[in-house]
Amino acid sequence: MTMTSINRRPLYTNAGAKSWRSPTPASDVSKLAAQFHRSMPGYSPSPLISLKAVAEEIGVKDVYIKFEGARLGLPSFKILGASWSTFRLLADRLGLPLVSDLDTVKKALATSESEVTLFAATDGNHGRAVAFLGAVLGIPVRIFVPRGLDSGTVARIREEGATVTEIDGSYDFAVETAFQQAQQMAGGLLVQDTAFEGYEEVPGWIVEGYATLMLEVDEQLQGQSADLIVAPVGVGSFAQAVVSHYKSEGKDTAVLTVEPDTAGCLYKSLTHGESRPIATPVPTIMTGLDCGTVSSIAWPLLRDGVDASLTVSDFETHQAVNILEGLGVSAGPCGAAPLAALRRLSSSDKTALGLTESSIVVLLCTEGQRDYTIPKSVEYDDAVSLCQALVRINSAVPGTGDIKGPGETEIAQYITRWLEHRDIEAHWIEKVKGRPSVVGVVRGTGGGKHIMLNGHIDTVTTASYEGDPLSGDIRDGKLYGRGAADMKSGIAAMLVALVQAKTDKLKGNVIFTGVADEEDMSLGTEQVLEAGWRADAAIVCEPTGEDLVIGHKGFTWFEVDIHGVAAHGSRFDLGVDAVAHAGYFLVELDKYARRLGEGPRHPSLGLPSVHASIVRGGEEPASYPAKCTITLERRTVAGETNEQILAEIEGLLQEAARSAPGLRYDLRLTFSRNPFEIRDDHPLVSLVADQIKTVRASDAVLRTEAFWTDCALIADVDIPVVMYGPHGEGLHAKEEWADVKSIERAASTLIGAVRAFSNEARE
Repeated sequence: MTMTSINRRPLYTNAGAKSWRSPTPASDVSKLAAQFHRSMPGYSPSPLISLKAVAEEIGVKDVYIKFEGARLGLPSFKILGASWSTFRLLADRLGLPLVSDLDTVKKALATSESEVTLFAATDGNHGRAVAFLGAVLGIPVRIFVPRGLDSGTVARIREEGATVTEIDGSYDFAVETAFQQAQQMAGGLLVQDTAFEGYEEVPGWIVEGYATLMLEVDEQLQGQSADLIVAPVGVGSFAQAVVSHYKSEGKDTAVLTVEPDTAGCLYKSLTHGESRPIATPVPTIMTGLDCGTVSSIAWPLLRDGVDASLTVSDFETHQAVNILEGLGVSAGPCGAAPLAALRRLSSSDKTALGLTESSIVVLLCTEGQRDYTIPKSVEYDDAVSLCQALVRINSAVPGTGDIKGPGETEIAQYITRWLEHRDIEAHWIEKVKGRPSVVGVVRGTGGGKHIMLNGHIDTVTTASYEGDPLSGDIRDGKLYGRGAADMKSGIAAMLVALVQAKTDKLKGNVIFTGVADEEDMSLGTEQVLEAGWRADAAIVCEPTGEDLVIGHKGFTWFEVDIHGVAAHGSRFDLGVDAVAHAGYFLVELDKYARRLGEGPRHPSLGLPSVHASIVRGGEEPASYPAKCTITLERRTVAGETNEQILAEIEGLLQEAARSAPGLRYDLRLTFSRNPFEIRDDHPLVSLVADQIKTVRASDAVLRTEAFWTDCALIADVDIPVVMYGPHGEGLHAKEEWADVKSIERAASTLIGAVRAFSNEARE
């Protein structure tokens, strides 16, 4: 059996579906559709293949797979719905009877004076099927695809002769765009396999076309009846056809539907009892199932007629692809999803579905083999294994280092998949393209306090790392790789604590915020807070060596332009050297730095400081430089203000001007982050310190840090916050590691702190 997370999204079951009967069973029109398909050149029933090895693994009599990888020359069942619905659209337009065939339609089109263009949106196979029909009939086809659809799929649609337009949005947005474009063009006909308000007739015809597949299965079973049929779900039209057929009078087949973890629009609608559109920002290898809205005409039937529903991870589906390949079935990810669903059923799930050693199961494999990127497993439930998985994803911030990092997209996608696999509410925040943050939420039962667990998912550059920065290897109790300490070990510990909160059913909400850009400008936490996420307290899980950090310094950046006069190097009588004048200012800055170092000292944060970070001036040796720009960083302590510091820097410039008559300058504050501190007797400090002591069997060490973290941003919106995380070394250095035992202790401490805080009564 496939390895699986113990905390994964559970099977949804509907006991009432067993006795429910479809109000729209397979009709005479569906039989006309089957007759139409049989008249198409190259038609033959797709094979129903016995999978004896799978049946033995599952513990049932027989498992069959209905393989749709070569239907009428195309790698998917979609041609069944696309051909019949297109035929009905054109027959209606041309006044032809439903007993006509494609040749009759083609001849009528050739003599018709009206022009026709077919429109559709797709994640792959449906669009290709519509394009294929357009080529057969000699009709122009325009296909709209969501951003990120793989280039191979797009190329195959274009090879059918269609015009393909990529939409900067989701599949649902592509559907909306195709609908609007079809309405705006004279002769535009939308052939879409999902229904919505104002567009329901054609999707109903598509469902009729899909019925051909089920009629073939009945014949191929030779008098036997399937006890369970497993169908993949995108928008739900195919599942609608499955339910309509197998929930008709005289049939007693249970229906199990399967979707990707990250696109479970039917699953989530079923569990909430109403059709609910969902966002699908994270792509899946099951591209044809990457949908966020259930078809409006499918929903009532699926709500009442689906016996059970579940979701599977991309990695589980990849494993199913490999298993089928070994059994001689070349399936794509969408087609392998039903096998992944069957293999993930627990003993209790099988009992709920009525599966026994005498049962017959039919898997509907809806597509043939295609290329895809091999996914990563999301099965890891412990903090150490999860940390290894996170370290093996390069999430270096783009803004640092000679080699620019890829940013946080891949790791944010992985975390979202990990959360969805466990049925944890996930939100995607991407105000700046390519710099996403992820929010995971476990809702409380009510009355308790809400806590936020915050950490950054970016790292500094991997360019300076010696060895493999993405190894995630464990040697001598240390987990190695860029970000192992800073701070993927903390991220892993927080995610494990989040899952435990779901199991514990705490009173208050627990909110995980995996944020972008902390290693550069800290845009991630800023944007999460701007989006309105709040809590009664927060823990930032930076690597503190298991100490409890209750304060750190802030910083302010300034730029100073010292102006000179450009002239040829030989014309000392005309030129004014901006770089030389800048030297007067740097002397005053050095005096200022010494004064700060002499006090006064903040009681907990210590001494403020200042330094010149960057000096830029001059263009060539033989010219007087017209400008010299100096970038300053001023590290701040509580009680200092930007206005105060700006006045201090202005005073240095004025003093420099007295020593260098004619010195001209501009001063500007470019960026600033506040310091952070919390009282050592604050209830949050006491609560976390108690948990540290419980886990470590020693008193917590309270201290402050010199470096800045996102704690300050959280404190700025009046959320009490502390910093606590595992032990590690090599932050930003040539080799980085986190202590394995410390990661485990940090996870246990966070679990205890979350449990204690969230169960406190909210005032």
